[in-house]
Amino acid sequence: MVGSIANGLPFYVEIIIKMAAANGVRRIWVGQNGLLSTPAVSAVIRERAGVDGSRASGAFILTASHNPGGPHEDFGIKYNMENGGPAPEGITDKIYENTKSIKEYLIAEDLPNVDISAIGVSNFCGPEGQFDVEVFDSASDYVKLMKSIFDFESIRKLQSSPKFSFCYDALHGVAGAYAKRIFMEELGAQESSLLNCVPKEDFGGGHPDPNLTYAKELVARMGLGKSSSGQEPPEFGAAADGDADRNMVLGKRFFVTPSDSVAIIAANAVEAIPYFSAGLKGVARSMPTSAALDVVAKNLNLKFFEVPTGWKFFGNLMDAGMCSVCGEESFGTGSDHIREKDGIWAVLAWLSILAYKNKGNLDGGKLVTVEDIVRQHWATYGRHYYTRYDYENVDAGAAKELMANLVKLQSSLDEVNGIVKGIRSDVSKVVHGDEFEYKDPVDGSISKHQGIRYLFEDGSRLVFRLSGTGSEGATIRLYIEQYEKDPSKTGRDSQEALAPLVEVALKLSKMQEFTGRSAPTVIT
Repeated sequence: MVGSIANGLPFYVEIIIKMAAANGVRRIWVGQNGLLSTPAVSAVIRERAGVDGSRASGAFILTASHNPGGPHEDFGIKYNMENGGPAPEGITDKIYENTKSIKEYLIAEDLPNVDISAIGVSNFCGPEGQFDVEVFDSASDYVKLMKSIFDFESIRKLQSSPKFSFCYDALHGVAGAYAKRIFMEELGAQESSLLNCVPKEDFGGGHPDPNLTYAKELVARMGLGKSSSGQEPPEFGAAADGDADRNMVLGKRFFVTPSDSVAIIAANAVEAIPYFSAGLKGVARSMPTSAALDVVAKNLNLKFFEVPTGWKFFGNLMDAGMCSVCGEESFGTGSDHIREKDGIWAVLAWLSILAYKNKGNLDGGKLVTVEDIVRQHWATYGRHYYTRYDYENVDAGAAKELMANLVKLQSSLDEVNGIVKGIRSDVSKVVHGDEFEYKDPVDGSISKHQGIRYLFEDGSRLVFRLSGTGSEGATIRLYIEQYEKDPSKTGRDSQEALAPLVEVALKLSKMQEFTGRSAPTVIT
């Protein structure tokens, strides 16, 4: 199966088709126009069956990626396995090793080009007999899956209420094709509520990251921009990234952090989403993600897992029936319906929660808003104030020295606490420090050196991670999390609440001394 969401689609899809034919593959499925979101690819692998009952054994995904590669460093390739999830490191390592020794490759250059804009089946003669290329509607399988998970009728009722307003920004990524099918055709949203929903190879000249920095048009419309448009913002807004696997959720003049988002979905899933009506098998988050989900799991007596960064770790848990809902701080949220993060699924989950909370309010009474839901969650579970500082293109040697010093400090927590109290006396005591290591409960594999953690007595955390250690520099990521369970203090400004811990983090790590940086490159 081929799913692609990158520039120059037909050319690259044809290369894969012709190489597959030459290597004995009997059937290729291609999304119409080469456009498939990453979550839709996973859904097709898991759900779609041919007329003869055949299923995809894997998929190539041509995707704009944060990892440099191909034209303009915005074109990569992924391989997903038969479970619908990304290939594990054992497979990708073997592929990489093969690239270092390969001397030839097979390709059926004489095979006629396939019109991937037209739905239908093309038959050819391949080395193993008949070779079929089926071009299929990119959205049908995914829409069918979403309708089996959520109560579309209740969401449609919410959408039709004059009290509710909606806005979705696809940032000119592949999510646009699904937004029109789901939000307009299935749920009755107005076309004017969809922004940038025409997929473009260059994303319309913008950066397809669903965050407060890059989703400028949506942020302004939701009343969170620096200047006011004078119009009343919608009640609900969301954005997608280029391949539709990440998401940002907003309320009117209100931002929902990804860490809070997954915790709130988990806390409300059983009541609000039919797919989870029998209960959650467990929940999981990546290690740098805030501990908001941990508190929900403890209160609801759910299995909980803290895993390294990388969706494959969630996939292992899901394949073993141990996890239902998961998420990461980098705007990724998902569940065990597929083996990828899923941005549109997360939006539908939020709409389901809003529909459930407002089922008695749409004909009379005040609308329960996104902000209401988040603030009630904080009142119940406490609030995890959270931010991430990225220091990009730091000298690799200096970055390694900083990390080594942080590990060395952990040998004496008394010394650490002496330093902390010398910086800020109002910061809680450090009770644990380690370099995060994960033993997969499913396959027993061990992932080491996944980040340096300082855990505080009041539930707050500092996490330091190193990304990229090549000769051109590294990125130091600093995650700062302040836990507040006093309901009277959960409504503070985030930067104000985090200021003491930020000061501790920068001075404890000697960030400026090691890196020469007086400020991070990016704050999220």
